[in-house]
Amino acid sequence: QVQLVESGGGLVQPGGSLRLSCAASGSIFRITTMGWYRQAPEKQRELVATITSNGTTNYADAVKGRFTISRDNAKNTVYLQMNSLKPEDTAVYYCNAYIRTALIFPPRTYWGQGTQATVSS
Repeated sequence: QVQLVESGGGLVQPGGSLRLSCAASGSIFRITTMGWYRQAPEKQRELVATITSNGTTNYADAVKGRFTISRDNAKNTVYLQMNSLKPEDTAVYYCNAYIRTALIFPPRTYWGQGTQATVSS
């Protein structure tokens, strides 16, 4: 069984920063792409950023220049540094990882439970 556990959400004023973490644990053979998605109230879940196992990153236009995704492969952990936060960044942030649990099994996508980030004065 694989688990993704997020941490680091909270309440911050506009212009402030938050750092999210997501640790994968369990029966893991290999993790390829890891990423962050978010879902605001009454909106669909959307991509925030992704990072491959060799460090190639991809960002949504709305967060480019403000958010930075990184990962520690030794710890099976992905991070999201969020700077210059805006009220429209308020959402539940979900961690996502494409994981193979054994060589004989195909990889599949796993999700964390989500962590709330609220940007408000």
